[in-house]
Amino acid sequence: MIRVENLHFSYPRSSTEAIGGIDFSVAPGEVFGFLGPSGAGKSTTQKILLGSLRGYKGTATVSGVEASRADGTYRARIGAAFEFPCFYQKLTGLENIRLFASLYPGPQDDPRNLLERLGLAEAASRRVGEYSKGMKMRLNLVRAVIHRPRVLFLDEPTSGLDPANARIVRDLVRERAADGVAVFLTTHDMAAADATCDRVAFLVDGRIVACDAPAALKRRYGKRAVVVDRSGDRAQPGSVAQPEFPLDGLADNAGFMHELRQPGILGIRTLDSSLDSIFLQLTGKELS
Repeated sequence: MIRVENLHFSYPRSSTEAIGGIDFSVAPGEVFGFLGPSGAGKSTTQKILLGSLRGYKGTATVSGVEASRADGTYRARIGAAFEFPCFYQKLTGLENIRLFASLYPGPQDDPRNLLERLGLAEAASRRVGEYSKGMKMRLNLVRAVIHRPRVLFLDEPTSGLDPANARIVRDLVRERAADGVAVFLTTHDMAAADATCDRVAFLVDGRIVACDAPAALKRRYGKRAVVVDRSGDRAQPGSVAQPEFPLDGLADNAGFMHELRQPGILGIRTLDSSLDSIFLQLTGKELS
């Protein structure tokens, strides 16, 4: 659904490339996370794929159509939700959705059902100017999916949401993917990406430095070892370090078997890295 090959882009009067020759693809039914700090090139790539930024070099296609040739038909097949929603403040939530839905041809979802799904049913008749940021973010997702797009672009979709509503958003995104929608998600929230994405790409200074499934990345850059968590002094901060046991030959490791026989076991955990620590390890930079 999305294919990017050797993509380059430079802004006028800039001495460096904003995008420096990246390659990736997003298949139908896949949630692809585009991760990186502010200024990495995430929004630039997204704008190119949306057809709003031209003058690039390389290939950037959505549903087989080059983004530089984007027209009304191209845009009618995609949905987009940006981090800073823009609505008509004096219209109600339902009026806003119906207005934007009227711009698209073809079958559409029932706006009331979507509003209810995202916890906005009771606020449907309230002016959007009275909405909180979190409510606007959820309304933004309704607007993005109302016309049943086959490609969905999401920019920080859980920004400003409490954990319960963030999960509702993630569940809806995963459901759309299960229906064959290709989802391109830009964020610097590694935890949200880990919980939502099938694959992630780390973008730094306009270049992709790693791309794989979150679990595969965490295994690759983590330790192949386990520790036994237990109650007592060893589990407390500042206590003696817990012994680590290599995964290879674990069943025959006498020290590991001894640990299992001791009382107070809380659990056994692997030493996988987090996406945050992997990003720092690969780039030497922290997310911001």
